[in-house]
Amino acid sequence: MALREILIWPDPRLKQKAKPVGAVDAAVRKLCDDMAETMYESHGVGLAAPQVGVHQNIIAMDVEQKPKEGEAPKKKGEGLFWLIDPVIREAEGEFSYTEGCLSIPDEYEEVTRSGRIVVDFTGRDGKPHRLEAANNLLSVCVQHEMDHLIGKLFVDHVSALKRELIRRRMKRLKAQRAAERKGEATAL
Repeated sequence: MALREILIWPDPRLKQKAKPVGAVDAAVRKLCDDMAETMYESHGVGLAAPQVGVHQNIIAMDVEQKPKEGEAPKKKGEGLFWLIDPVIREAEGEFSYTEGCLSIPDEYEEVTRSGRIVVDFTGRDGKPHRLEAANNLLSVCVQHEMDHLIGKLFVDHVSALKRELIRRRMKRLKAQRAAERKGEATAL
């Protein structure tokens, strides 16, 4: 397994649509494993392949890493699963949740999405699966990560003013990180 670099918005690659995977082979499973390692290292609960610069319909997810109030967190990997070529078959109602994103660090905004969803997908095992979730972190996370597959981010669901303020902060963060990397390279 290897850590992958997470793209920071407004990187234009985050706006590209991902392509279907089709057959799950060794390369796809390797990418799945890399994505899971990257997600855990970054303390996320979901990660879409476009966030690491790979434009394939793959999502790594483990919402068990964010325990419900009063519960202890599960062991790393206990709730891990992958959605390959996911398709929402049913969506109804509305549910609002404060979302964040590994590609937009330290920014959180309330987003309204479908409350109940039914999703068909292929698992890392290459077999078809169905997931149903309603009015919870899982339903929000699946929709959030599926947005990445079509080039959307949670900031596309907020006002233009909020989006522009966040864009400016992300540009400063990217410049700061680039300067830090340059300083590290010069020190070597």
